[in-house]
Amino acid sequence: MVARIFGREREIEKLQRLLRSENPEFLAIYGRRRVGKTYLIQEFFKDKGTFFSFTGTRNGTKRSQIQKFYRVLKQKFEISHTEKPPTSWDDALFTLQEAVGKIDPSKKVILFFDELPWLASKCSGFLEALEYFWNQYLSQARNVILIVCGSAANWIIKKIINNKGGLYGRLTEVIKLNAFTLDESMKFLQSQGVTLSHKLVAELYMCFGGVAKYLTYVHPGESAAQSINRLCFISQGPLVPEFTNLYYSLFDSPSKHIEIVRALAAKKGGVSKLELYEKLNMPTGGQSTAILEELEESGFIAINPEFQKKAKNKRLWLVDEYSYFYLSWIEEVKSGVLMGHDSEYWLKMQSEPRWKTWAGYAFESLCFKHIPQIKKALGISALLTTESQWAYKPKDKSEIGVQIDLLLDRKDDCINIFEIKFCNSLFAITKSYAKEIEAKIRVFREVTKTTKTIFITFITPFGLQKNEYSTELIHNELVLEDLFC
Repeated sequence: MVARIFGREREIEKLQRLLRSENPEFLAIYGRRRVGKTYLIQEFFKDKGTFFSFTGTRNGTKRSQIQKFYRVLKQKFEISHTEKPPTSWDDALFTLQEAVGKIDPSKKVILFFDELPWLASKCSGFLEALEYFWNQYLSQARNVILIVCGSAANWIIKKIINNKGGLYGRLTEVIKLNAFTLDESMKFLQSQGVTLSHKLVAELYMCFGGVAKYLTYVHPGESAAQSINRLCFISQGPLVPEFTNLYYSLFDSPSKHIEIVRALAAKKGGVSKLELYEKLNMPTGGQSTAILEELEESGFIAINPEFQKKAKNKRLWLVDEYSYFYLSWIEEVKSGVLMGHDSEYWLKMQSEPRWKTWAGYAFESLCFKHIPQIKKALGISALLTTESQWAYKPKDKSEIGVQIDLLLDRKDDCINIFEIKFCNSLFAITKSYAKEIEAKIRVFREVTKTTKTIFITFITPFGLQKNEYSTELIHNELVLEDLFC
């Protein structure tokens, strides 16, 4: 571990390789906003040589961005105050080139351009200037590491990683920085002096995921409910305005993105693209596809397959915990929160049936994000698997409908079908519930015609209460702690 950087071992290995390299290096790093991209780069490289960092400004004009860049440049390098300030990005980067050229070639130079999509706005000329800057100069400078970063993941992928122009094939490294897992979140909180049980860490995760910035808001000595209440349900709570800020900072025209996210939040079982297009009166293909790609690459939605269905039948799911939590809870009471009407709102909601419904779905989503941990707990990490959902709508009253939110189709001729339940104690399988499970498996076999061995697998926070049904019916039992492995 590098001092002051928590976790991120694989990413640090990549950064160390760049630092050891005797060739010019070009890194693109992207990921959801607030996961710690800027912090990782700045903390790792700030004392590793000459580190120059510049951050774009949202909606900044070309002129203002260049002026800010030049001021930062003069502060970092010895540039004559009598020199005429640049008026184009070509001139600005040429000035940077001259400054870098004066540095001892045996010393590393790290050039970090943060929030690149804001710098390279339409008609700014920045991307074209950067292409020339790299191809003409930096690609021959063996002591230079060029790093570009952005939270608009789809933009970074299209414009940089899959660039078809002057930057085609120029990257030497790519990092997609993900949110922390449950285990990483718990250890990160502990590093901040926050000690909570596995269940309380999971409750925080169900509200806003493993987003590093959000986790820094959690205070020692608070329960999960207290932290969530302070962050989301009191005036000046940092996560009260975050939803609007988040989407408007990532997308130029986010209204349709938000509309899609709202539609997915209202549909717990996910929707197909066709269903979504019909619901929102969106045209198929074109701009609609582009918006979905932007949401997927930015980590807000996931496109998951259905068991035995073709690719076109994949379903869209909202997987950003904070977005789902905001639309489920914060938005409807936001005006009252800002007026200070109820300072203990979330604490009061803990015993409400609605809370239990939300927690059940949020826990299912959490499990879906921890498939590697589930496989490890089952002892099948090395086995090829495909995770999916499956549903059956009855054709008449004589049939029953079935919804399976998670199944693992394994290459060893077996299938794990999961029952996921969030509760505060041991979960008891009743006689009636056991019959429901048996009926679900029977319908699944009849409809899919599968001949594979089926393992009924439970995931609960604390395990199953031992009785005849848990003993005879259930093949595997995982607890919340298994997801922290």
